[in-house]
Amino acid sequence: MKFLVITLFAFFGTTAAVQACPTFSMTGVEQYNGTGDVLYSPQSYAVVAGGENYIYNCPQVRPLTDQGPGYFASQPDFSFYLTGMGPYALHITVTGKCDTTLLINTGAANWYYDDDDNGDGGGKITLRNPSNGRIDIWAGTYDGGYCDAVLTLETF
Repeated sequence: MKFLVITLFAFFGTTAAVQACPTFSMTGVEQYNGTGDVLYSPQSYAVVAGGENYIYNCPQVRPLTDQGPGYFASQPDFSFYLTGMGPYALHITVTGKCDTTLLINTGAANWYYDDDDNGDGGGKITLRNPSNGRIDIWAGTYDGGYCDAVLTLETF
């Protein structure tokens, strides 16, 4: 009986931890529509970077890019519904008053992460062939704190 209780606790404890990770099953706190043409002029959005979920504790988040520490909320900060992206590369950056990190999930369910490619503790990800559709974005922090930040999207 004791073994059964320990097994159930371990299972549900692990399940709860995974459910608290960043997930694309929820839409972003803020949602916007955008086109490749409109994003040719940089579009910036204020956000509070940070979250309670340490990315290394989230086995379903396996970025195709950098691997590194970062803390993110479960719900995306933003969901962008993009169209007309065919001829463009999409640059996504986050800068803040602390060491910010960036996490993205594309419509093809690919995860991307970055910590310092934007210099001075900011994240930067470039999608060379961005697809049309929904993209979810999280602004996180390297150390688990929270700070004011700015997310910027721009096409080239």
